[in-house]
Amino acid sequence: MDIQMVDLKGQYASIKPLIDDAIMNVISSTKFINGPEVKAFQKELANYLGVKHVITCGNGTDALQISMMALGLKPGDEVITPSYTYIATTEVIGLLGLKPVFVDCDPDTFNISPSAIEKAITPKTKAIVPVHLYGQACEMQTIMKIADENNLFVVEDNAQAIGCDYKLNNELKKTGTIGHIGCTSFFPSKNLGCYGDGGAICTNDDELAVQLRMIANHGQSKRYYHDRVGCNSRLDAVQAAVLRIKLKELDNYIFRRNKAALFYDNAFKDEIALKTPFRSSHSNHVFHQYTLQLSDEFSRDEIVSYLSSKSIPAMIYYPVPAHKQKMFSDLETSSGDLATTEWLTSRVFSLPMHTELKPEQLNYIVSTVKEFLNK
Repeated sequence: MDIQMVDLKGQYASIKPLIDDAIMNVISSTKFINGPEVKAFQKELANYLGVKHVITCGNGTDALQISMMALGLKPGDEVITPSYTYIATTEVIGLLGLKPVFVDCDPDTFNISPSAIEKAITPKTKAIVPVHLYGQACEMQTIMKIADENNLFVVEDNAQAIGCDYKLNNELKKTGTIGHIGCTSFFPSKNLGCYGDGGAICTNDDELAVQLRMIANHGQSKRYYHDRVGCNSRLDAVQAAVLRIKLKELDNYIFRRNKAALFYDNAFKDEIALKTPFRSSHSNHVFHQYTLQLSDEFSRDEIVSYLSSKSIPAMIYYPVPAHKQKMFSDLETSSGDLATTEWLTSRVFSLPMHTELKPEQLNYIVSTVKEFLNK
């Protein structure tokens, strides 16, 4: 049985005629850079998210870097962020000479802990970067309150949760549109992924939007007039054309991911050695990953190896927290106790999660997991 962690080939097959036509139309037009497909995608994504401005860029890491540049952060400024995240979130903080301040996460959602944020604030703190991990929103109402009270910027890392709804003051908002700036990635494996690299930034702030567009395009206010130091970060038209097709499918993709997640939930509900993903009352879950916690009585490496021997891929996101990465070894970056982060990095593993999972594949996966636990 051929089981993929992410089945991009199967997904492509289901929309192949639309994708092929869209790509060929771009090639025929020869409008590869900042053409009509890019402009149309930016508008359509803004409408989907319910946000005023979408600025596309080269990838999700660029989106984070451009955002922090637009906020005018200076070397030495402190940025609070979770340690339990993919390294791109914190990499750009270090790249810009800012100081990452890593805090612990919530043991249920795995997202950044608002109480840990509060304890980490100092006179040098300028921004918070919450990460909507695995497809579920952080406690944005509390985080925005903390930010407002302390005059801090909020940059949402929405790379894993595009399409997720959060209840803010009893009104549903899309993740990535609540903070001052939201960033996302269109890496192929993402819930909304292109066929290469791509990213986007969104904001409701008109002045920030001007700065973000300028920075992403060599700091130009108009052609050959460079008002500030910028970079060259663009989403190409072929990728925009692909994303326009897939954006129309995104809500259906989320539905199918949730259907697979519910299957896993029901299958594992009586397995005391496994803790299934928590569902928050303030957010839906778009299941970029389906991540289980394994009890201490079992070896995580052994279950991952066992699944692999049965041709089932399983991944560990993330085995080394950011505060223990070599790149930050010369900095005092952690704030407070990171016990939850360190426990999770040793106990979680993720099962295949994508839009093309078939019932027979899901049955085989869960039966094999149970086989390991009960052997």
